[in-house]
Amino acid sequence: MPVVTAPSEIDLTVYPDECDAFGHLNQASFLSLFERARWEMLARGPGMDVFTRHGTWPAVRKAAINYHAAAFPGDVLRFHQALTHHGRTSFTLRQTTRRVKDDALISTAEFVFVCVNREGRPTPVPAEFGEFMGAGSAPRSDARRITVNGVSLAVDVRGEGPAVLFVHGYPLDRTIWTPQLEALEGWRRIAPDLRGMGQSDAPDLGYSMATYASDLAALLDTLGIERTVLCGLSMGGYVVFEFLRRWRNRVSGLVLIATRAEADSPEARRARDAAANEAREGGARVIAEAMLPKLLAPGAAGVLVERVRSLIAAIPVPGIVGALGAMRDRPDSTALLPTLGGLPTLVIAGGDDQLIPVSQTTAMAAAIPGARLVVAPGAAHLPTLETPSIVTDALRSFLGTLV
Repeated sequence: MPVVTAPSEIDLTVYPDECDAFGHLNQASFLSLFERARWEMLARGPGMDVFTRHGTWPAVRKAAINYHAAAFPGDVLRFHQALTHHGRTSFTLRQTTRRVKDDALISTAEFVFVCVNREGRPTPVPAEFGEFMGAGSAPRSDARRITVNGVSLAVDVRGEGPAVLFVHGYPLDRTIWTPQLEALEGWRRIAPDLRGMGQSDAPDLGYSMATYASDLAALLDTLGIERTVLCGLSMGGYVVFEFLRRWRNRVSGLVLIATRAEADSPEARRARDAAANEAREGGARVIAEAMLPKLLAPGAAGVLVERVRSLIAAIPVPGIVGALGAMRDRPDSTALLPTLGGLPTLVIAGGDDQLIPVSQTTAMAAAIPGARLVVAPGAAHLPTLETPSIVTDALRSFLGTLV
């Protein structure tokens, strides 16, 4: 019988009939335990019938399991369940298994489910399941699904007029731009979730700055947009630099927020690899707890802290690992900066940014001929959310010079 723990954690005992001739928990039994843990979790929350009473069933589309250590008869294994992706008709659960007596990591797994009706057709994920798993209710209604380069991206498209393409950072999604998307009337505002982030597809392979930039170019093609203002925050700035190297003629203006041109140092590359290992073992919530103190200023409101924590915790692990590798291997863009003369440029820095200090941002702005610099006092690495009025006013003023 399972031991009572938190709703997302289920303790199950390994029995002899679940083991092979050498006394190891075998693979088929492991799959059964993973499934039992999922059903036990639902029994503690909305009920095991949460899917059937909505006329749907969660069919496994994909399973990926890593075995890290052996388990034996009598071992009590703690299964932790986390929702890492919540789409309209599909969702991804990450399950981590540790042995209770020594906290040894036994296995990690990701299961992709598609909800189907009796005819086998995709149906929406029940809202109460998403609420129970901490993903909010139904998927956000502002998203369009646009497939580029074989990947389905969630994209927020608002308004009419000249285009502004907003590129979010790591490990975030398009909602970091919500205050700006709501306020900048007179422009066609486009904010995608990059591949691997938010509600976009999260393939196991295919992450680099070149791939992200190619996705954006294909997105513009699909929307029928030839030229756009590019606005990138943090990793989004790295993507923007790559876009500029390839499609400079498609960029009518440039906004760089809390980003840098330099490539990673050897120490930073090692830190990326360490973070990727932590994500594989502990999931997105481990990354969220590590990143929060660096992303937000110490005095950030509790509601904002929780919003960003939930946002990061919902990012699929393949997207996190892929983004870390892409940032680790990105090229240095310092030599690109002096060549940007003639391209209207706005640079925005958070006054309390620990990840990219104001001194670095100031130096980058100085290296771009004619660039304008705005510092947002009281903001750290996410000024779009921490000081939204400052960022929005700066963007509105800058965009006003382009029309």
